[in-house]
Amino acid sequence: MPHSGPNHSHDHEHSHGDGHGHDHTPEVTDKNARAVAWAGLLIAGFMFAELIGGWLSGSLALMADAVHMVTDAASLGLAWWAFQQSKRPADARLTYGRDRLPVLIAFANAIFLILVTIWICVEAFERFMAPEKVLAGPMFIIAVLGLLVNIGAFFILQRGGDGSLNMRAAILHVIGDLLGSVAAIAAAIIIYLTGWFPIDPILSVFVALLILRSALAVMRQSAHILLEGAPEEIDRTTLKTDLIDEIPELTDLYHIHLWSLSEGKVNATMHAVVNCEDDMEPVLAKMRHRLKSEHGIGHVTIEISSKA
Repeated sequence: MPHSGPNHSHDHEHSHGDGHGHDHTPEVTDKNARAVAWAGLLIAGFMFAELIGGWLSGSLALMADAVHMVTDAASLGLAWWAFQQSKRPADARLTYGRDRLPVLIAFANAIFLILVTIWICVEAFERFMAPEKVLAGPMFIIAVLGLLVNIGAFFILQRGGDGSLNMRAAILHVIGDLLGSVAAIAAAIIIYLTGWFPIDPILSVFVALLILRSALAVMRQSAHILLEGAPEEIDRTTLKTDLIDEIPELTDLYHIHLWSLSEGKVNATMHAVVNCEDDMEPVLAKMRHRLKSEHGIGHVTIEISSKA
């Protein structure tokens, strides 16, 4: 019997879980968008007051936090826009839709955070070498108000969050602001009690480094998706073994390629080999089902051929 030529199967359905599935796609909802919008408006309403207060008091910690708030307001606005865009259906130009847009915004947010961190560290070094007088009283008042605003924004995002990279990047911005306010409060108290002005830039750098660590993690994860890297939670060898063990008619599986379209949405291509041509369609159906239900892969292209 001649060798059967390859057959191509495309499964375009996205997994939504069925009792024991493993779909981890973050859900884009109006709740997410509203949370980001309210947090952005809250921060935008206070950032000007903090910027003016930092300039008048001479506090780098306050000014750094205010500049960070400016980037926060812009980043939260971009996050809100990304949520709105990702809800739009696929079209002729964007056949996969706009699901990757929130990941792109998260990557951009991480870059913003790194740039702000560099600015804070450079400014802090100059301040440390030539300490400037800081008015502890106004600094303390503005920092406390900023802390309250950031706590409010944090809880808004936490309640409306879904664990996605875009929401985590937005929350990370607010946490950075919150830590900046705490550092400014601590610096104001130390300056008031001791008159030691270098504590202001020292605490600014400490907060900046905390922000940098988290920003690099978000950048790494979002870049991995943008580069179509294989999802960390899926191992190709384990996937191959599982399919061959569970589907007796499937004799071999190779050319397995996995990549993330967006967070939680995994695409795959692979070549399957069966014993005879009659096994092709049943094996394809079984593979599609198992890939969706057990591995969370909702979009798969399978090339299949038979030995006989």
